[in-house]
Amino acid sequence: MSDTTDDEDPIFAEALSAPAGLAVRILDLSGANGSDPVEVVRGFRSVAHANAFARRYVRDSLDRCRTRGMAADAVLEAWFAYGEDAEVVGGGDEAWKSATELHAFAECSATDAEERNWRVLDPRREDDEAEEEE
Repeated sequence: MSDTTDDEDPIFAEALSAPAGLAVRILDLSGANGSDPVEVVRGFRSVAHANAFARRYVRDSLDRCRTRGMAADAVLEAWFAYGEDAEVVGGGDEAWKSATELHAFAECSATDAEERNWRVLDPRREDDEAEEEE
């Protein structure tokens, strides 16, 4: 475990300069919601924070669609049929896009559980913790 606090972590370094409208749209690839997102997550401290959340969310979704011994193309087919994509909006040119890493994710599963742990980066978690303290 690191001695670094959230305020010192590079993901949170831009806390005061997070762009207005920064969010991550969670999209159900099965088409159950049409083109509407399943949910929109807001409250990110920076583009890097939103990017890390979205990247881990997609990695987790893709790995949940994987079964032992599945070929990469079959993993992608399952993900496009049943998975969830995460789209960073309001991050401009710095916004992460799943297409940049999707094939690499399909080639091999995450080797470290932290690669899939989007929950630790979820800004809604901070809201829940604040409510519990009250």
